[in-house]
Amino acid sequence: MDDIYSLAYWLTGSEFEATELVNNTYLNVDNESSDTEVFKAFRLCYFESTSSEDGFGSPETSRILEQTLEQSLIKHSADIRLTVLLSAISRLKHQAISQIIGKPLDTVRIWLSEGRKSLVEGVLFNSKIN
Repeated sequence: MDDIYSLAYWLTGSEFEATELVNNTYLNVDNESSDTEVFKAFRLCYFESTSSEDGFGSPETSRILEQTLEQSLIKHSADIRLTVLLSAISRLKHQAISQIIGKPLDTVRIWLSEGRKSLVEGVLFNSKIN
């Protein structure tokens, strides 16, 4: 599970934030957890950290729809990035990534294609998603 820190650093761009993300992940799993369960916990912890940083859940009811859309876009982009990183860093097969992300195999294949193209173009990986 050494890959978890590498994934965290690629997603956050910060040693401190990566360490926090890894620590939070391991607080939500136990020694008996499978790799898939650990990666799922990692994904949830990452989403929780980006949601709290961005102020989602603000009590302003007029912004709920906007925030929900923004959060959905952030999660979509993060899932594409995570899909590429799970493939490249952890060398997981498409089926395993599909189970972690919770999306159909065809979606994972499309995201890998999109994500790799974006990586080459520097779109997804140039800046941290906020």
